[in-house]
Formats: sequence, structure tokens, C-alpha cells
Amino acid sequence: MNEYDSNRIYDFAKNINYKKTDKIEEADCYVLNTCHIREKATEKVYHDVGRIKKIFRNKNKPIVVITGCVAQAEGEILLKKEKYIDAVIGPQSYHKFNEVILNIEKNLCKIDSTDFDVIEKFDYLNLFKNSDSNVSSFLTIQEGCDKFCKFCVVPYTRGPEYSRSIEELVIETKNLVNNGAKEITLLGQNVNAYNYEGKKLSDLIFEISKIEDLKRIRYTTSHPLDFSKDLIQAHKKFNKLMPLIHLPVQSGSNKILKNMGRNHSVEDYILIINELKRANPLIKFSSDFIIGYPGETDKDFEETLRLLKEVSFINSYSYIYSPRPGTPAATMKKTDITVAKNRLLNFQKTAEEIKIKYRKRLFNKISSVMFENKIGNKGEYFGRDEYFNSVIVKSEKNLIGKIEKVRIYEGNQNTLFGKIEDFKNKDFAA
Repeated sequence: MNEYDSNRIYDFAKNINYKKTDKIEEADCYVLNTCHIREKATEKVYHDVGRIKKIFRNKNKPIVVITGCVAQAEGEILLKKEKYIDAVIGPQSYHKFNEVILNIEKNLCKIDSTDFDVIEKFDYLNLFKNSDSNVSSFLTIQEGCDKFCKFCVVPYTRGPEYSRSIEELVIETKNLVNNGAKEITLLGQNVNAYNYEGKKLSDLIFEISKIEDLKRIRYTTSHPLDFSKDLIQAHKKFNKLMPLIHLPVQSGSNKILKNMGRNHSVEDYILIINELKRANPLIKFSSDFIIGYPGETDKDFEETLRLLKEVSFINSYSYIYSPRPGTPAATMKKTDITVAKNRLLNFQKTAEEIKIKYRKRLFNKISSVMFENKIGNKGEYFGRDEYFNSVIVKSEKNLIGKIEKVRIYEGNQNTLFGKIEDFKNKDFAA
């Protein structure tokens, strides 16, 4: 979502005569778009601003703007502590970006723009065409969260759930496709909570799947509480919808899930997994896990390991719990850090073993790969298969924007390597 937001900020900035530069030392304005989900996000802001100060030590100071969730959560502190920062703009105030910059140019005043004004934001955003021209593009359809999980800062930085209209999303999707997009990833803090005047995510997928030159549709990130029957059936009905679902569970312990305020059980989660597999047997899953959450015992951790093995997630993103200021969990007694680190290593070792076994099953199989870009001058092209696995092939012809059948012959932890197949073959990787 930050990548989408950054692209849209640039769409705004072009209208006040700014353009992108790869040479930081020549910048007139420096924008740092931030995320507050992980620990030490604020420290990274100060570090990056310090780097800019060094670069411009003997030059005219650029305008320095901090945007995103760190700006929303700690904007006032940032402005007071770091005098080099000219403005902070929260994620629901991006539409004020040009106004903020012009005011700084005129008055050289510090500005705090962190109001929750999501409706005005998207009304303004719709006035500017999305200039993203990537083969695989992002599209924010929903923002905010009403779940208030005890560990999560999102409801405080992104505000309540808000969904954009299907009409404006279809228009923006068509624009992205006209720019060259073949794949769209629909974004939201709780993307499957999308609901605009009774229309749900499955309705939006139906509408954009009608766009002929759009070949692939993905969405992220989902919440188990919002996985409705119609969305499950969408994975049976729409062949443009890719068969990889990122569905964060956070823990395999019902006790910990309750302590987190997740309001679903492990059994609820498994039921959704099984229903999705019945709708489309090719579906696979990735997930997020928090290790060492306050109150987690060895038994709780073992239950999380059991869930990891039962579902066989092809990708698992795991982190030691880190308290976010202002959240209920921040005041809870922490798990011993040594214990948490050992559990994380154990979890990641098991997750990697599952991933390696899965990837080895892909060797000598055919995958459908959409190519996004060329790598250097070696005639190599980068793409992703239906399960978002990175694939590299060599080719003399330009593959950018094309979907090709690729036989996978080897791979490492992060990348698969293959060769283009010119004949039809039903032996597809799954």
C-alpha cells in the first residue's frame, strides 16, 4: 500500500512542477513515506533524515516531508525533535500534499497535516490519473480497520474501514491496464472487508475481471473474520483470480488468539482453509505469525508449529512480538526475549523446510509465468508464477508483459529458474 501511496503522491507532485530524480543530492524536495507496523520505524526516520542532512551540509536545504503512518502516529514529536523536517502528512491527508509543499515554499513554516479525511482524500485522488505503468500494479480499494487487535497500530494510524466505489475502481483499473498493467493487486488493511453500498470484494472482482487485457487479479491482506462465502466461491468462478491467498492467522493457539483480540479460533481458520480448497483445489496459502506474544507458553508455541505444518504454508512471515505505542498489548508483560528468539528460530526452520519441499516439487514442472522486467544486459527476464514465486529465464525475445509456459529446472531460497516451453503441456506446477 505504501508503494501505491508513493506513486499517487508523485502523481500529485507533477502538477506543481516536481519530477522524480535518482540523484538525491540534486533533490529540491525529499519525501519519506513510512510504515509503523514494525519496531524501530521512528528511529529509521531519524536515521534517514540524518543521512539527508549530511548530503546537504554545504548545499541549499531541500524540503523534507515525512508521510505515512509514522507521521500519523508521531508527527508532532517528529517536528519538535528534528528541526530539519518541514512537514508531516498522515496517510489520510495525502490529498493536501501539493498545498503543504506550496505553503512551505512560500512561508517556510512547519506543517502538521494528520487529519482523518479519507473521503476527501479519495475524491481528490480520483481527479488525477494513476501514472503507474508497471506490468503488475497495485490498487488501493479499502483503507482502515475496525478490528482493533490488541497488538496492532493500524486502526490508530489509518482510521476506520472505508471502501471506495466500484465505479471509481473500475475506472482506475482500466487506466492502469491502458498504461500496460496485466496484473492488478487489490489492496486494503482488511481487503476482504471491502463493502461499498452492499457490494463486496467478490462483486468488484467480477467487474474488473471483465476488462479483457487484465490477465491476473490478486488481493491482500485478508482477515479471517471477513472471509465470506461469496468470496470463497469467487475462487471457483473467476479464472483470473490467482490461487494464492495471504491470510494472516498470527498464532495457532486459541488462548493467544483470544488475548490478541482476533475474535476467531484456530478451528474457524481451518474451516476457511478447507472451504477454499473445496472451491479450488489448486489454492495455496501464505500467512503472518507473531512469535512470543505476551502470555505465550511452550504449549501455545507448539500449537502454532502444529498449525504451520497442517496447512503447509508456502510462505510464512514471522516476527518476534514488538509492542507498538498506544496499543493495549504494549502494557502487557513481555515474553523473555531469549525464549522468543529461540522459538522464532525453531518456527522459521520448520517453515523453511516446508517451503523447500514445496519448491522441489516444482522442479521439471510447467509454470505459467507473467514477466515484469528485464534484468541487466544478460538477456534474463524476471516474472512471477500464479503463486507469486519469482522466476528468471533467459530469452532472446522481449518477454515483458507476456505470460509464458516455463519449465522450472532449479531454484534457491528466493528464486526459481526455468526455460520457455513452446509446446502445450498439461503437467502444470501446483
